[in-house]
Amino acid sequence: MSIEIPPGLTELLQGYTVEVLRQRPHDLVDFAVHYFTRLQEKRLQDGAGAAAAQRPHGRGVNFDGEPMQTESNGDEEEDDDEEDDDSDFEPPITNRYIRRVSVCAEAFNPDEDEEDTEPRVVHPKTDEQRCRLQEACKDILLFKNLDQEQLSQVLDAMFERKVEPQEHVIDQGDDGDNFYVIERGLYDIFVSRDGQSRCVGRYDNHGSFGELALMYNTPRAATIVATTDGALWGLDRVTFRRIILKNNAKKRKMFELFIESVPILKSLEPSERMKIVDVIGEKIYKDGDRIIAQGDMADCFYIVESGEVKIMMKSKTKTGQESNQEVEITRCKIGQYFGELALVTNKPRAASAYAVDDVKCLVMDVQAFERLLGPCMDIMKRNITHYEEQLVALFGSSMDLRDPGK
Repeated sequence: MSIEIPPGLTELLQGYTVEVLRQRPHDLVDFAVHYFTRLQEKRLQDGAGAAAAQRPHGRGVNFDGEPMQTESNGDEEEDDDEEDDDSDFEPPITNRYIRRVSVCAEAFNPDEDEEDTEPRVVHPKTDEQRCRLQEACKDILLFKNLDQEQLSQVLDAMFERKVEPQEHVIDQGDDGDNFYVIERGLYDIFVSRDGQSRCVGRYDNHGSFGELALMYNTPRAATIVATTDGALWGLDRVTFRRIILKNNAKKRKMFELFIESVPILKSLEPSERMKIVDVIGEKIYKDGDRIIAQGDMADCFYIVESGEVKIMMKSKTKTGQESNQEVEITRCKIGQYFGELALVTNKPRAASAYAVDDVKCLVMDVQAFERLLGPCMDIMKRNITHYEEQLVALFGSSMDLRDPGK
């Protein structure tokens, strides 16, 4: 039985989750009541007409339910006192009047302006700095989906920042200006709540931080304090949004269109396909690269995005022993999938897979496969019988793919 996700539920829960991560409430239920009450009030206000939107003073609610900061006069102080219940949604700001002009309300539409209107930012670097930067960025998840040209632009735009013990790198409540990648040093993470600041974690010589405020146009959700001498690489807000957010949005649209064209996924509801888009990754292989190896434990499911993949299996000797010679079983082309047999049967890989020329594959890990592809499982199980028939035609004897040892 498939259950369709109501339209808008994903976005609603995402907004609430972001606020929970920012505010770190002690009571999630109480926080949820206030959060969704504010959303309901916002909807009622929107329905009241344009007159309410044109009021010169007062407090509105932005996309995620947080009261927006607005200029006010002394006459509003009583109203603010009466609305103490809304304090859960106020970012801790020491003095908002001395902060730089806010960028949190800045709109960003990745579909607009195909040609970049902002000039490229380039910070010159020595060969030694470039090597250190590449080493620090090699495992940064946000950079994984960038092509070589985009990654080069990001690395060009990054700048080195040396920090000293007790230096505040970012402060909770401030507007987001830079994304940071850690090269070295220890950094404590502090979150202020109810007038008290507590340490909730630590970065130890690797990692990155600061992307949340840039991605969601929200104030900083925490304070990061260096506890040792250290070095960071920063990426400015404009470059981050121009390259990384735009690229991720384009990738998502591309994945959405491609997923809709995959035959086995057509049986899924649109909301189920969108969940797959959220969890898939992309891997590139060169001609001859082995993608999976026969006998290995299964960890991923693959869909061919471009190129061709050949499936090879070790042949049997006359005595029934496995030889080192591999025989080509079949080929997978665009839109076809492989790697599912071991996941369906919970057995080691029954065959190996090799890239033919350059290949791009969409990859889903085993946890996401089991969680999201349940509706497709019957189709995959039926296909196992088809594969076994192919093997009989090739090897002249019955083979049980549910048990590769047979």
